[in-house]
Amino acid sequence: MRLNGAHVPAPVPALAVQGLRAGYGRGGDIVCGIDLAQTPETILAVIGPNGSGKSTFVKTLAGLVPARAGAIRITGTDVTERTPAQRAAAGLAYVPQEANVFRGMTVRENLKLATDFLHGRAGVCSAYEEKVLATFPEIVRREGVLAGNLSGGQRQMLAFACALLANPEVLLLDEPSAGLSPALVLEVMALVERVRAAGVTVLLVEQNVSAALAVADEAVVLVGGRIGRRAFARELAGADLGDLFLGRGS
Repeated sequence: MRLNGAHVPAPVPALAVQGLRAGYGRGGDIVCGIDLAQTPETILAVIGPNGSGKSTFVKTLAGLVPARAGAIRITGTDVTERTPAQRAAAGLAYVPQEANVFRGMTVRENLKLATDFLHGRAGVCSAYEEKVLATFPEIVRREGVLAGNLSGGQRQMLAFACALLANPEVLLLDEPSAGLSPALVLEVMALVERVRAAGVTVLLVEQNVSAALAVADEAVVLVGGRIGRRAFARELAGADLGDLFLGRGS
Protein backbone atom coordinates (compact mmCIF):
# COMPACT_ATOMS: atom_id res chain seq x y z
CA MET A 1 0.00 0.00 0.00
CA ARG A 2 1.27 3.50 -0.87
CA LEU A 3 0.15 6.81 0.61
CA ASN A 4 1.54 10.02 -0.97
CA GLY A 5 4.32 7.96 -2.51
CA ALA A 6 5.35 6.33 0.78
CA HIS A 7 4.96 2.64 1.37
CA VAL A 8 2.48 1.89 4.17
CA PRO A 9 2.29 -1.73 5.35
CA ALA A 10 -1.11 -3.36 5.06
CA PRO A 11 -2.74 -3.89 8.46
CA VAL A 12 -2.32 -7.29 10.06
CA PRO A 13 -5.64 -9.13 9.76
CA ALA A 14 -7.56 -9.28 13.02
CA LEU A 15 -8.49 -12.87 12.12
CA ALA A 16 -6.65 -15.01 9.58
CA VAL A 17 -7.48 -18.58 8.63
CA GLN A 18 -5.42 -20.71 6.26
CA GLY A 19 -6.37 -24.12 4.92
CA LEU A 20 -8.65 -24.82 7.86
CA ARG A 21 -10.18 -28.29 8.03
CA ALA A 22 -12.26 -29.71 10.87
CA GLY A 23 -14.92 -32.27 11.70
CA TYR A 24 -16.22 -34.54 14.43
CA GLY A 25 -14.83 -37.89 15.56
CA ARG A 26 -14.00 -40.22 12.71
CA GLY A 27 -16.38 -38.52 10.31
CA GLY A 28 -15.36 -36.62 7.23
CA ASP A 29 -14.40 -32.97 7.15
CA ILE A 30 -17.22 -30.47 7.67
CA VAL A 31 -14.91 -27.47 7.33
CA CYS A 32 -13.12 -28.26 4.09
CA GLY A 33 -10.12 -25.98 3.60
CA ILE A 34 -11.17 -22.42 4.41
CA ASP A 35 -8.89 -19.46 3.74
CA LEU A 36 -9.97 -16.13 5.20
CA ALA A 37 -8.49 -12.81 6.32
CA GLN A 38 -10.60 -10.20 8.09
CA THR A 39 -9.70 -6.51 8.32
CA PRO A 40 -9.63 -5.07 11.86
CA GLU A 41 -12.77 -3.34 13.17
CA THR A 42 -15.10 -4.78 10.55
CA ILE A 43 -18.17 -6.99 10.66
CA LEU A 44 -17.89 -10.08 8.49
CA ALA A 45 -21.09 -12.07 8.04
CA VAL A 46 -20.83 -15.82 7.45
CA ILE A 47 -24.00 -17.02 5.73
CA GLY A 48 -25.05 -20.20 3.98
CA PRO A 49 -27.71 -22.91 3.86
CA ASN A 50 -28.39 -25.32 6.71
CA GLY A 51 -25.65 -27.92 6.93
CA SER A 52 -23.07 -25.73 5.21
CA GLY A 53 -20.67 -25.91 8.17
CA LYS A 54 -21.19 -22.45 9.63
CA SER A 55 -21.48 -23.49 13.29
CA THR A 56 -18.65 -26.01 12.99
CA PHE A 57 -16.48 -23.30 11.47
CA VAL A 58 -17.08 -20.83 14.30
CA LYS A 59 -16.66 -23.54 16.94
CA THR A 60 -13.33 -24.48 15.38
CA LEU A 61 -12.24 -20.85 15.56
CA ALA A 62 -13.27 -20.77 19.22
CA GLY A 63 -11.34 -23.98 19.99
CA LEU A 64 -14.37 -26.16 20.77
CA VAL A 65 -13.75 -28.33 17.70
CA PRO A 66 -10.10 -29.22 17.02
CA ALA A 67 -8.61 -28.25 13.67
CA ARG A 68 -7.49 -31.21 11.58
CA ALA A 69 -5.34 -29.05 9.34
CA GLY A 70 -4.54 -25.41 8.73
CA ALA A 71 -3.90 -22.40 10.94
CA ILE A 72 -5.87 -19.79 12.90
CA ARG A 73 -4.23 -16.47 13.79
CA ILE A 74 -5.48 -13.59 15.91
CA THR A 75 -3.67 -10.33 15.06
CA GLY A 76 -0.77 -12.43 13.79
CA THR A 77 -0.58 -14.84 16.74
CA ASP A 78 -1.08 -18.50 15.90
CA VAL A 79 -3.73 -19.94 18.23
CA THR A 80 -4.44 -23.17 16.34
CA GLU A 81 -3.20 -25.43 19.13
CA ARG A 82 -4.42 -23.30 22.02
CA THR A 83 -7.33 -24.06 24.35
CA PRO A 84 -10.44 -21.86 24.35
CA ALA A 85 -9.18 -20.11 27.50
CA GLN A 86 -5.78 -19.48 25.90
CA ARG A 87 -7.50 -18.10 22.81
CA ALA A 88 -9.45 -15.72 25.04
CA ALA A 89 -6.15 -14.52 26.52
CA ALA A 90 -4.88 -13.98 22.96
CA GLY A 91 -7.85 -11.75 22.15
CA LEU A 92 -10.61 -14.05 20.90
CA ALA A 93 -14.09 -13.99 22.46
CA TYR A 94 -17.01 -16.26 21.60
CA VAL A 95 -20.75 -15.98 22.20
CA PRO A 96 -22.50 -19.29 21.41
CA GLN A 97 -26.03 -19.55 20.09
CA GLU A 98 -27.33 -21.22 23.25
CA ALA A 99 -26.33 -21.29 26.92
CA ASN A 100 -24.47 -18.01 26.58
CA VAL A 101 -25.41 -16.74 30.06
CA PHE A 102 -26.08 -18.42 33.41
CA ARG A 103 -29.84 -18.01 33.74
CA GLY A 104 -29.91 -18.97 37.42
CA MET A 105 -27.48 -16.18 38.32
CA THR A 106 -28.11 -12.45 38.43
CA VAL A 107 -26.76 -10.02 35.86
CA ARG A 108 -24.21 -8.84 38.44
CA GLU A 109 -23.08 -12.41 39.12
CA ASN A 110 -22.70 -13.17 35.42
CA LEU A 111 -20.55 -10.09 34.94
CA LYS A 112 -18.47 -10.88 38.01
CA LEU A 113 -17.87 -14.41 36.81
CA ALA A 114 -16.70 -13.06 33.46
CA THR A 115 -14.21 -10.68 35.07
CA ASP A 116 -12.96 -13.29 37.57
CA PHE A 117 -12.04 -15.48 34.60
CA LEU A 118 -9.93 -12.78 32.96
CA HIS A 119 -7.01 -12.23 35.29
CA GLY A 120 -3.89 -11.45 33.29
CA ARG A 121 -5.55 -10.38 30.03
CA ALA A 122 -3.87 -7.18 28.78
CA GLY A 123 -6.02 -4.10 29.13
CA VAL A 124 -8.51 -5.64 31.56
CA CYS A 125 -8.82 -3.28 34.52
CA SER A 126 -11.53 -1.49 36.48
CA ALA A 127 -11.49 1.50 34.10
CA TYR A 128 -11.98 -0.79 31.12
CA GLU A 129 -14.78 -2.67 32.86
CA GLU A 130 -16.55 0.64 33.52
CA LYS A 131 -16.20 1.55 29.84
CA VAL A 132 -17.73 -1.75 28.73
CA LEU A 133 -20.62 -1.52 31.16
CA ALA A 134 -21.31 2.07 30.11
CA THR A 135 -21.99 0.66 26.64
CA PHE A 136 -24.81 -1.49 28.04
CA PRO A 137 -26.77 0.71 30.47
CA GLU A 138 -29.88 -1.38 29.83
CA ILE A 139 -28.45 -4.39 31.66
CA VAL A 140 -26.54 -2.45 34.31
CA ARG A 141 -29.89 -1.09 35.49
CA ARG A 142 -30.99 -4.71 35.94
CA GLU A 143 -27.92 -6.01 37.73
CA GLY A 144 -29.96 -7.65 40.49
CA VAL A 145 -32.29 -9.47 38.07
CA LEU A 146 -31.82 -13.15 37.29
CA ALA A 147 -30.49 -13.57 33.74
CA GLY A 148 -33.28 -16.06 33.08
CA ASN A 149 -35.83 -13.29 33.69
CA LEU A 150 -34.36 -10.97 31.07
CA SER A 151 -35.84 -10.65 27.60
CA GLY A 152 -34.10 -12.42 24.73
CA GLY A 153 -32.52 -9.18 23.59
CA GLN A 154 -31.36 -8.31 27.10
CA ARG A 155 -29.78 -11.75 27.52
CA GLN A 156 -27.84 -11.17 24.32
CA MET A 157 -26.70 -7.80 25.67
CA LEU A 158 -25.49 -9.54 28.82
CA ALA A 159 -23.69 -12.22 26.78
CA PHE A 160 -22.03 -9.54 24.64
CA ALA A 161 -20.99 -7.58 27.74
CA CYS A 162 -19.47 -10.66 29.37
CA ALA A 163 -17.52 -11.40 26.19
CA LEU A 164 -16.32 -7.81 25.79
CA LEU A 165 -15.02 -7.72 29.36
CA ALA A 166 -12.18 -9.89 28.02
CA ASN A 167 -11.01 -6.90 25.94
CA PRO A 168 -11.06 -9.02 22.76
CA GLU A 169 -9.62 -8.20 19.38
CA VAL A 170 -12.17 -10.46 17.70
CA LEU A 171 -15.70 -11.39 18.78
CA LEU A 172 -17.26 -14.54 17.32
CA LEU A 173 -21.06 -14.58 17.31
CA ASP A 174 -22.98 -17.77 16.49
CA GLU A 175 -26.56 -17.08 15.41
CA PRO A 176 -27.27 -14.21 17.87
CA SER A 177 -30.74 -13.62 16.42
CA ALA A 178 -31.93 -17.25 16.73
CA GLY A 179 -35.39 -17.51 18.25
CA LEU A 180 -35.90 -13.76 18.58
CA SER A 181 -38.85 -11.71 17.35
CA PRO A 182 -38.25 -9.37 14.39
CA ALA A 183 -38.10 -6.38 16.74
CA LEU A 184 -35.49 -8.05 18.93
CA VAL A 185 -33.50 -9.09 15.86
CA LEU A 186 -33.16 -5.42 14.96
CA GLU A 187 -32.13 -4.66 18.54
CA VAL A 188 -29.44 -7.33 18.54
CA MET A 189 -28.06 -6.27 15.16
CA ALA A 190 -27.86 -2.69 16.40
CA LEU A 191 -25.90 -4.09 19.32
CA VAL A 192 -23.49 -5.81 16.91
CA GLU A 193 -22.88 -2.45 15.25
CA ARG A 194 -22.31 -0.93 18.69
CA VAL A 195 -19.64 -3.53 19.39
CA ARG A 196 -17.85 -2.78 16.11
CA ALA A 197 -18.01 0.95 16.87
CA ALA A 198 -16.15 0.20 20.11
CA GLY A 199 -13.20 -1.06 18.04
CA VAL A 200 -13.88 -4.81 18.09
CA THR A 201 -13.72 -6.99 14.97
CA VAL A 202 -16.86 -9.13 14.64
CA LEU A 203 -17.34 -12.41 12.81
CA LEU A 204 -21.09 -12.95 12.63
CA VAL A 205 -22.47 -16.38 11.78
CA GLU A 206 -26.13 -15.82 11.02
CA GLN A 207 -29.07 -17.66 9.47
CA ASN A 208 -31.07 -14.44 9.12
CA VAL A 209 -29.34 -13.32 5.94
CA SER A 210 -31.08 -9.98 5.46
CA ALA A 211 -30.41 -8.91 9.05
CA ALA A 212 -26.76 -9.93 8.82
CA LEU A 213 -26.16 -8.18 5.50
CA ALA A 214 -27.79 -5.00 6.83
CA VAL A 215 -25.01 -4.53 9.41
CA ALA A 216 -22.01 -6.33 7.88
CA ASP A 217 -19.20 -4.74 5.91
CA GLU A 218 -18.46 -7.95 4.00
CA ALA A 219 -19.96 -11.41 3.77
CA VAL A 220 -18.80 -14.87 2.84
CA VAL A 221 -21.13 -17.57 1.61
CA LEU A 222 -20.29 -20.98 3.04
CA VAL A 223 -21.46 -23.97 1.02
CA GLY A 224 -20.36 -27.53 1.74
CA GLY A 225 -17.72 -26.37 4.19
CA ARG A 226 -16.06 -24.10 1.64
CA ILE A 227 -16.28 -20.42 0.82
CA GLY A 228 -18.32 -20.14 -2.34
CA ARG A 229 -18.29 -16.37 -2.56
CA ARG A 230 -16.97 -13.30 -0.76
CA ALA A 231 -18.26 -9.79 -1.45
CA PHE A 232 -19.20 -6.51 0.14
CA ALA A 233 -22.45 -6.98 2.03
CA ARG A 234 -24.22 -4.30 0.01
CA GLU A 235 -23.50 -6.26 -3.18
CA LEU A 236 -25.30 -9.31 -1.80
CA ALA A 237 -28.19 -7.55 -0.08
CA GLY A 238 -30.58 -7.89 -2.99
CA ALA A 239 -29.40 -11.26 -4.25
CA ASP A 240 -31.62 -14.31 -4.49
CA LEU A 241 -30.74 -16.80 -1.75
CA GLY A 242 -30.95 -19.70 -4.16
CA ASP A 243 -28.42 -18.00 -6.40
CA LEU A 244 -26.13 -17.31 -3.43
CA PHE A 245 -26.36 -20.71 -1.81
CA LEU A 246 -26.24 -22.75 -5.01
CA GLY A 247 -23.53 -20.67 -6.66
CA ARG A 248 -25.65 -19.38 -9.54
CA GLY A 249 -24.67 -16.03 -10.98
CA SER A 250 -21.56 -15.61 -8.80
